[in-house]
Amino acid sequence: MSETSDHAELSTLRSQLEELTQRVTAVAERYGTTPDSAVAADLFTAERSLLAARRALDKALGAIVR
Repeated sequence: MSETSDHAELSTLRSQLEELTQRVTAVAERYGTTPDSAVAADLFTAERSLLAARRALDKALGAIVR
């Protein structure tokens, strides 16, 4: 694969991760003040993992551009 197509693929994945993060956060916030707040805690953990994945993709994207 060429760097251009790899960059495009990673950019698409980054956008998908961003959308997933927003969706997970929205659900977590709905559970934050309920008796099921443990669900919120688990979802916020997932959110942090998705953010870490997005940062890793950003780093990879930066390396491809150079």
